[in-house]
Amino acid sequence: MHDENATPVPDDSTDTTAEGQSRRAVLRTAGLAGAGLGIGAFTGGTARADAPEIAASAVDAAPARKGDTMIGVPFQRRSTVRVGIIGLGNRGGSMIDLFLAIPGVRVVALCDPVKEKTAAAAKKVTTAGQPAPATYTKGDHDYENLCKRGDIDFVYVATPWDFHFDMAKSALLNGKHVGVECPIALQLDQLWELVDLSERTRRHCVQLENCCYGKNEMRVLRMAHAGKFGDLLHGAGAYNHDLRGLMFDPDYYEGPWRRLWHTRLRGDLYPNHGFGPVANYMDVNRGDRVTHISSFGTPALGLAQYRKENMPSGDPSWKETYIESDRTISLVQTAKGRVIRLEHDVSTPHPYSRVNSLGGTRGVFEDYPERIYIEPDHTNDEWGDFSKYAAEFDHWLWKEHANPPGGHGGMDYIMIFRLMQTMQLGLVPDFDVYDAATWTSPVPLSHLSIKAKGAPQAIPDFTRGLWKKARPGVDSEKPKG
Repeated sequence: MHDENATPVPDDSTDTTAEGQSRRAVLRTAGLAGAGLGIGAFTGGTARADAPEIAASAVDAAPARKGDTMIGVPFQRRSTVRVGIIGLGNRGGSMIDLFLAIPGVRVVALCDPVKEKTAAAAKKVTTAGQPAPATYTKGDHDYENLCKRGDIDFVYVATPWDFHFDMAKSALLNGKHVGVECPIALQLDQLWELVDLSERTRRHCVQLENCCYGKNEMRVLRMAHAGKFGDLLHGAGAYNHDLRGLMFDPDYYEGPWRRLWHTRLRGDLYPNHGFGPVANYMDVNRGDRVTHISSFGTPALGLAQYRKENMPSGDPSWKETYIESDRTISLVQTAKGRVIRLEHDVSTPHPYSRVNSLGGTRGVFEDYPERIYIEPDHTNDEWGDFSKYAAEFDHWLWKEHANPPGGHGGMDYIMIFRLMQTMQLGLVPDFDVYDAATWTSPVPLSHLSIKAKGAPQAIPDFTRGLWKKARPGVDSEKPKG
């Protein structure tokens, strides 16, 4: 019988670094140290089934604070933000263009063990008219040397998930602010450690959730804050994206690290894109908080079927056994009684959708395709035109940057521009380590809930009670001057 906590060993005979070291072996080792083998131990050993007291237990279980809160703490004002980038693959190799496009941002150091990727990124820096950056290519731990530099203000991490926690930790311990691609970590104890480190080092640790800066998401956010949906009741977000072809592409996901996570966890591997925007709509950690999650998962059939139909018999993927639910559906409850539905599906054929919906006593918005119905603007149960709300409710960032460069419809640029702006002007970031930990917590908790046949799992209060106070977030005011 298959052991869901055992990770099948892939073939390490290919995909080596310039030094000849197997990247697959490195990624697998890191994943085992930070994934399924330890999830039970870091959440009390067993999945929770004692739902009646589950919300209170999350507060009671919070470890003692080791430093002052980072809520409301501004960046130190600086005219130039000096950036170090770790990871120069598909994501990092494209995001560097956006850092270079923002005035007052200098890329001073780059790190990737694949020397060709580092060299290509370094050429982009000099082509942009900046001094040649320092490069770090000596294995998978050379990022530690980048983090030790004294001329870096902000570290950007765009590597396989296995490394996110260790890299964020290294940046914080070396006095750097850090932004990490999703998810920021994969275990509850790691999330707590990042919260504690951010507080102790007085450096921000942020989840770089680009979907929070999507044009539709920001418009819905401002409409919600203006009361257009009435009292908020429910929302939904998802990452439903057919990645089968990319996950079996030997060149796209190096390792192939992303597919291997489907052999380790059953739950929602990538909740942030859906969870972040809806959490913003509902002011989670800013007047409300999420208390517990119940998750359910389908059988894991999609990747095995795709492999059978598309991969040759000798491919290393045939040694893998997939356990991650083809579709995970989670229900999250908030302290105010609201409900958030999260979905994750990257293993079956379907059009792309983040779902992105919000409903209240005055009406509802649904995305993919975008449509709206709110009273008194709409009647007769007929959907209205969402674009008619653009002039009044589009965020000032989108009004200033109507055609932003970069991928994902421009929200990548909006996110990086705004983050660099808050650092240059000495402002409080739009979201913080508490948001990062909250948005990522469904990764381990959905796995545990599915194992417990849907039993609710407590979501920790990473703010340690400070969520009750309203405060600004992504719905920011335009800086003066």
